[in-house]
Formats: sequence, structure tokens, C-alpha cells
Amino acid sequence: MDQTKRPLRIPPEFATYAEKHGIFDMYKRLIEQLVIIRPDDPITFLINQLNKENDDVPKIIVLGPPASGKHSISKMICSKLHCVHLTKQSLIDEAEVTIREKARNILATYTTLPTDMWMEILSERCQMPDTAKKGWLLEGFPQTREQVLAMQENGIYPKHCIILEAPDKVVIERAVGKRVDTKTGEVYHITFDYPGNPEVQERLVAPKGITEGEMVSELLVYHRHIEGILRCYENVTRKINADQPKADVFSQVLSFLCSQPRSNAPHTPRVVLLGPIGSGKGVQAALLANKYNLVKVSCAQLIKQAIGQETKSGLAAKPYVDQGQMIPDKIVLDILQDRLCQLDCVTRGWVLYGYPRSREQAEQLDKSSLTPNRVFFLDIPTDSVIERLTLRALDPITGERYHMLYNPPRSLQVKERLWKHPRDSEENVRKQLSQYLAYAEELYEFYTEGQHINADQDPHTVFECLESLICKPLPKSFT
Repeated sequence: MDQTKRPLRIPPEFATYAEKHGIFDMYKRLIEQLVIIRPDDPITFLINQLNKENDDVPKIIVLGPPASGKHSISKMICSKLHCVHLTKQSLIDEAEVTIREKARNILATYTTLPTDMWMEILSERCQMPDTAKKGWLLEGFPQTREQVLAMQENGIYPKHCIILEAPDKVVIERAVGKRVDTKTGEVYHITFDYPGNPEVQERLVAPKGITEGEMVSELLVYHRHIEGILRCYENVTRKINADQPKADVFSQVLSFLCSQPRSNAPHTPRVVLLGPIGSGKGVQAALLANKYNLVKVSCAQLIKQAIGQETKSGLAAKPYVDQGQMIPDKIVLDILQDRLCQLDCVTRGWVLYGYPRSREQAEQLDKSSLTPNRVFFLDIPTDSVIERLTLRALDPITGERYHMLYNPPRSLQVKERLWKHPRDSEENVRKQLSQYLAYAEELYEFYTEGQHINADQDPHTVFECLESLICKPLPKSFT
């Protein structure tokens, strides 16, 4: 028989490894660099690219009208992310001597440099070790669509573009009151940020180009070009209102910088729902499985099936279940591993609940190459759990489920025949809650990227929260 005709089954650990190390994105980045730079020796070029310590560095552009706070926000971003702060003036000052002198001679006659000279200066600066290792933030540049297109041709494209917006009246008022310390270069404002030190007050001078007429001219130029720039950066741009306190502006900027672009890499969801009894794990797992065609995996149900089918792991677990004892972690993991390695789970993805219950189980799941890519903690107060579980009952004749508070029976006859399961007693519920809480902190520490969801609300509201975090990349942490 021809071996090539057999179904090609890729082991689940392959996908886990590729996703963890960003193999798809690495190939995509290498191909992009090859197409843009077109090196004479592609193999050597690719090896040099792979030898880079880290490609996941900030690449940020901050734009906005004059006096919108670009410089202040850029300095705060660079202080937080430790990236290189690039301005038009610093680019010229740090350029190679001959290019720097040529640029200064041109600026002595004209208001700006030719685009090709800007690209020569910027390309050289972006290849320096500090920008390659730490990343860069480009303040107030590019200023035209022509410069944007030239940057793209040279392989310079930001991951985040921040547009600080403010009404013309506000930025004119800001500019007119701006003052600069001649000794330190710090910027102050005579109304909003006046220094308390008398010595600093004496050194303050008004910078050039802040009269109302000059500001109007600069604003006209800015508004003429900004739409063309935005069309080039629409997928990486966030507009932020700059007419608010600096701390609020920076908070919104940092939130945007923590977001990550959606990857085109093949993605198989591996979701784990953790939470106490009564938090709605089974309901949310069913909703996710139905909408996204995932395989719903209940650990407790798997154990029952394994015992019923008399599998090797099931027979090993049966004595423990009969005696009411905890099943050893090794047996539970074997049962779980058999299910999660089946073809439907590998190809469609899965949503697991009821496991892990301790840090040891989480570590074993991780070592088995079944690392989840999304972990959600369904948080709910103890009183809400008790209210949910102790007040529910079943009609033994019709099979209908009722809740004495949210879905009470409509007749006294039905109410009198309702049956309550012994596991829903308050004593049993509190016991199971204490078992979960005993290991909850360990799970929080192990799953550092786990997302906490408020489960004490409508199930569909909880589902929307889960859905938004599954569909979008997790935010990056700069702490």
C-alpha cells in the first residue's frame, strides 16, 4: 500500500510549538524583508536576520497638529518602553557628517528636506544597533503621503501609529502660551504648567513660530496632508483626544500600545475554563463549542465514559471512584490526553472545563504538549454560587429544571413534587467551593496570562467577554 495515501496526521505538539515560538510570523517577516531589501546573498541575509536577538520591538509613530502634546507623550512612551526617541532634528544631528552638513545647508534655504534625503537619513538611523535592539518612536514624521510611501519602499513601517487630535482653537491657545527653558530645554506653559522656581521663570523665552498667524499656516499644512497619511496607516492607527489631562492621554496611548495586531498564522483554539462550582463553566463551554465548532471536553464526563467503556485508564480509575477517593493525576491525564489528541480536537480545537484543579495538574498538562492558548477564570462571589445551586430543583415527571428565585414553578402541584439533588445542599456546595479556593492562588500564579471574567452576570454577557478575548490577540504586558 502506498504510504502517501494515508491521512496526514500532524502530532498536536507540532502546532503548540509553532504557535509558542511564532514560526509562521517568523517566516512571514523573513519573506517581507527579502522582498523589500532584495539582498545579493539571500541565504547570508536570512541567517543574519535569524541571529537577531529580538524582532518584537516597538515601532511607533506619533503624529498630530502643532502643540498637541506630541513631544511630551513621546518622551513618556520612550521612558516606559525604553525605545529610541527620534525627531526630525535628532535625525539630522545624528546623521553621517557629510549628509548632516548637506541637510543643514538645504534647510538654511528651504523649509524642508527632499524626501530621498530624509529616507537616506532615516534608513541609516533605523539600522543602528540601538534602534534595532530597543525599537524606535518617530515623532512628527512623516508629514506627507509621499514620505509615507517612501518609508514603505524602504521597509520602514510602524506597528502603532498614534494621532493626537485637538481643536484648532485649543492648540493655538497652547502654542501662544508655550515657553522654553534656555538652560534645560524643558517646555512650560504660562497658564497650565508655569514653573514655581523664580530662577527658571527668568530663563523662559518664547520659541519661534508660535504666533497665531504662524500657527494657522502650520495647521493648514497639517490638515492638508493628514488624511493621505491616515489612508496608508489605517490598519495600525488610533486617534486619541489630546484635549484632556496628560495622564489620561498617556493611559489611552499605553492601552493602544499594549494591543497586538491579529496574526495570519493558522490558529487552533485550545481553551481552558476555570472557576468554582456554579460559575457557569459548562454553559460557556457549550456556547463556545456551538458557535466556533470546538470540541467541548468535560473532564468529569470523560472519566465516566472511560469507566463505562472499560478502557485501560477507565479500569484503573474505577476503584477510586467506587470508594469515593480522588483519582491519581496520572490516570486523569492519560484519559484526558487520549481525548485531546484525537483528530477532531487537533483540527477543530477544544474547550476544556473541570481540569486542571491544581498547579501540579496544570504543569502536567503543559508538559504533555497540550498547553492552552487561552485560559479564563470565571470569578463569582460565594453567596452567588450558593444562591444559584441550593435553590435549583428538578421536576421528576417532566424533566424540567427550575430555580426558586429566577425560574420558579407556576403551580403549587409542580412545586410540591420538585426533587432536589443531594449534591446541591449548602454543606456540599461550601465543601466544593473550599476545595477550589484551596488551589485557586496556585493556578493564578501558573497561568499568568489567564483572563479574569466576572461570571456573576447574564450568561450571554459573560459569553461576549469570552468571545472578545478569544477572537483578538491578548494584550502585551510592559511590566
